[in-house]
Amino acid sequence: QVQLVESGGGLVQAGGSLRLSCAASGRTFSSYVMGWFRQAPGKEREFVAAITWSGRSIYYADSLKGRFTISRDNAKNTVYLQMNSLKPEDTAIYYCAGSPSGGVLTRWYEYENWGQGTQVTVSS
Repeated sequence: QVQLVESGGGLVQAGGSLRLSCAASGRTFSSYVMGWFRQAPGKEREFVAAITWSGRSIYYADSLKGRFTISRDNAKNTVYLQMNSLKPEDTAIYYCAGSPSGGVLTRWYEYENWGQGTQVTVSS
């Protein structure tokens, strides 16, 4: 079992950047597929990005390609989400998720472990 804690959210102006971190506890983190999702008020949870245990396979939501970058450091049990050129529509709670399943997972129900979320607010 892996426990996840996100950090790095906050208030930023449009065009700015934030880097979210997700710290994992548990000895099996390095074997987990990790993903980021977000949920804006009144909207469904939305896939952002995912990365396999080795970091060799990465997948992004089409609308976010080129602005967001997912990465992981297995030695630090941490996965990151670098967000650049932020827009007001990126405002949401961002969640880190993990799964022991193989492959790049893009659906929220494919993940077993979730963090509590971190708020990202982008002002115009």
